Amino acid sequence: MRVSEIHPALYRTRIWQKRLSRRLADKAGGVNFADGRSEENLEFTCKRHQSLLRRRLGNSDPQLQENKVQNLKIACPAIDGVLIRPGETFSFWRMIGEATAAKGYVEGMQLSQGEVVRGVGGGLCQLANLLYWMALHTPLEIAERHHHSFDPFPDENRTLPFGSGAGVFYNYIDLRFFNPTENTFQIRVWLTDDHLKGAIFSAVEVPHTYHVFEKEHRFVEKAGRTFRENEIWREMIDRRTGNRVSEEMLVKNHAEIKYELSFTA
Repeated sequence: MRVSEIHPALYRTRIWQKRLSRRLADKAGGVNFADGRSEENLEFTCKRHQSLLRRRLGNSDPQLQENKVQNLKIACPAIDGVLIRPGETFSFWRMIGEATAAKGYVEGMQLSQGEVVRGVGGGLCQLANLLYWMALHTPLEIAERHHHSFDPFPDENRTLPFGSGAGVFYNYIDLRFFNPTENTFQIRVWLTDDHLKGAIFSAVEVPHTYHVFEKEHRFVEKAGRTFRENEIWREMIDRRTGNRVSEEMLVKNHAEIKYELSFTA
């Protein structure tokens, strides 16, 4: 039984404890967080990506999609233009801050403890997903990334491999990138009528390009439950010669699905 089912107050207290612990750890850890900005794009493009703002997600309330768009309109300017200089770490939540009603955030869809719920600021995972996917195509190192333990909806206009996103929950479930290079990187994010768009730029052209893909995708039955599995891999390619320099597995996903399969897996 979850703590929240025993008593909601205990659950809220636990969240408060985790948030306080994260604040104290950041103060004591000596992390150099990125906070500089530039309104001018850096010279070289590392990666661009976009995702649809509105998708059919099972039987969820379409209004939650519109609320998500409003939340993204507030969050994107807090990140847009940030510079990640050598030795600095980008933190999703340190840039955005807590998503509260006082800041204009509204109820959107959130994934929590194996369930789809409503919550103020819901939908910001789409922004985290975009940032994580773009960062995988750069020399930035993923310092912190969390994934969901369940797959809530069947694929509908999915363009990226399953399990290539990032879960976020203020402030202890964060998305963080560290810059181990001598190069400076910049994140740009913005909205159009139909898409969330983003790009990562660099001051100096990086020597490699990156290809991220999945292997071993499958559905498996265990004890009457269905799970979805795959592996996320990345290959690094020499920009000058086109030769593959390396290949590595980034993530191995295993998540229970919360929907009925429309085919025999």
